[in-house]
Amino acid sequence: MNLSRSQVIGVGSFLPEKVLTNQDMTEIVDTNDEWIVKRTGIKQRHIAADGELTSDLAREAALRAMAAAQVKAADVDLLILATTTPDNTFPATAARVQAQLGVTKGPAFDVQAVCSGFVYALATADNMLRLGQAKTALVIGAEVYSRILDWTDRGTCVLFGDGAGAAVLRASEGNGELPERGILSTHLYADGTRYEQLYVDGGPASTGTAGHVRMQGQEVFRFAVNSMATSVRTGLEANGLTVEDIDWLIPHQANSRIIGKVGDTLGVPNEKVIVTVQDHANTSAATIPLALTHGFERQLFKPGDLVALTAMGGGFTWGSAILRW
Repeated sequence: MNLSRSQVIGVGSFLPEKVLTNQDMTEIVDTNDEWIVKRTGIKQRHIAADGELTSDLAREAALRAMAAAQVKAADVDLLILATTTPDNTFPATAARVQAQLGVTKGPAFDVQAVCSGFVYALATADNMLRLGQAKTALVIGAEVYSRILDWTDRGTCVLFGDGAGAAVLRASEGNGELPERGILSTHLYADGTRYEQLYVDGGPASTGTAGHVRMQGQEVFRFAVNSMATSVRTGLEANGLTVEDIDWLIPHQANSRIIGKVGDTLGVPNEKVIVTVQDHANTSAATIPLALTHGFERQLFKPGDLVALTAMGGGFTWGSAILRW
C-alpha cells in the first residue's frame, strides 16, 4: 500500500537588519556581556525596524524557502504560520502573507503554541498532507518579540529577538519504510496548569493591550530540558529508532544551557547538536526553522540523515518531530 509522507524540500530564513549586541543591552538595562553569555550563550539579537511587521519577516523567509525548494506560489495549497505576535488580533497573519506571496489555493491560518509553534504547525501540515488535503505546504515561524518585551526587565529583555524561518513540505508517495525521506512522526503535548509560569500579561479579552512577557525562569528551565528530551525519546521509540540513530538534534534555541542540557540528557554528542541562539537569541516559533536553514545552507545535512526537532514554550506546550532528510 502506498503511503503519503511529507518531505521537507526547501527551507529559508530572514532576520531584521537592526542588531542589538550585548554591549548595546548594557545601555538599556543593568546587565553585562559576561553575564548574558555565561547564562544564555546569546551574543546578539535582531530587532524589527519601526513599521516592520511579523508578516514582513514571514514573507521574506517564505520567499527564500520557496526559492530553495524551486516552487512557485501557484504550487502552494496550504500555508500555516506559527506566531505569538500577529500583525493584528484578526485576521490571521497567514492570510496577509498568503496575499503578499500570491498564493491563491487552499487554507491559510495561524497556529499559536508560543515557542513550540513551528513544531505544532509542522505536525498540522504533515497530517493534512498525509490525508491528501494538500500537496505542497508552506510552514512558517515568525515573531517580533521586541514589541511584547518589558525593556526594563533584565530577566527577559536580553533573551529574545525577532526573526522568521520557513519550510516547504511536499507530499510524496512511498511504502512507509524508515529509509524513505520525509517526516516520520510528530508528537505534541500541553500542560495548561503551568500557564502562569511563562505568559504575557495582556490580551484582547483581559487588558485590551498586547502586554509583556513574564517568566519564572528556573521552572521553565527544568521543564524545558525534561520535556524536550522526553518528546524526542518518544518520537524515536515510535519509529523503532534509538538516540544513536540521530544525525542531527535541533532543539528550540532559547538558551545555550538548555540546549546543552537536552543533548546531555539524551546522550547526543555536542557535534550533532545545532546551536544558533548566539546569533539571534530566542525568536520563539522562528528558532527551529532558523536553525534548519543554518544547517541547510552549510550543507550539514546529507540525504538520509535523521534529524530530531524539539521545542517547549508557554502554555506549557512541547513536542518533537522526527524526519529523514
